[in-house]
Amino acid sequence: MGKLTDILSAGDGGNIHDLWNSTTAADDFAPLPAGKYVCRLKSGELGTSRSGKPEFTLQFEVLEGDHTGRKVWHSLYLTQAALPMAKRDLGKLGIKSLEQLESPIPKGIRCAVQVARRKSDDGSEHNRVRSFEVLGIDPPEVDPFAPGDTPPNDMPGNAAEAEEAGPAPDSF
Repeated sequence: MGKLTDILSAGDGGNIHDLWNSTTAADDFAPLPAGKYVCRLKSGELGTSRSGKPEFTLQFEVLEGDHTGRKVWHSLYLTQAALPMAKRDLGKLGIKSLEQLESPIPKGIRCAVQVARRKSDDGSEHNRVRSFEVLGIDPPEVDPFAPGDTPPNDMPGNAAEAEEAGPAPDSF
């Protein structure tokens, strides 16, 4: 483990002491207010609940409004008692077999998510997804650095432009 001064001197930590002293700590996130949110399904993950039950957890990210970027989770328990509800919700996403739970969730699924706010016996509050409906599939985000599908003749610097410019230099 390195020393703080070594770590800070390697980066842009010149004013870190002043920043530390003048920065107010962020508040903890409170649960989302109850209501309906437009969200994107970010992931689905197999796991085990705290009580040891098998589950598949969906993670939604709020896309609009004051709570944009916040996340809410929906646990679907894979037990005999809960399987009818799990199959209902997974079916909305096109998941019809258990084997599909081992594959990544398709990207871009936009949903309307009904969120409730619950209070535990200890007084703490948390969110619970009451229901969701699929609104559609968003087109994938374009990576500006990804190789394109554009044929070379349609790209800047294509062969026609090169002919007009004359011979290419031998080296850079």
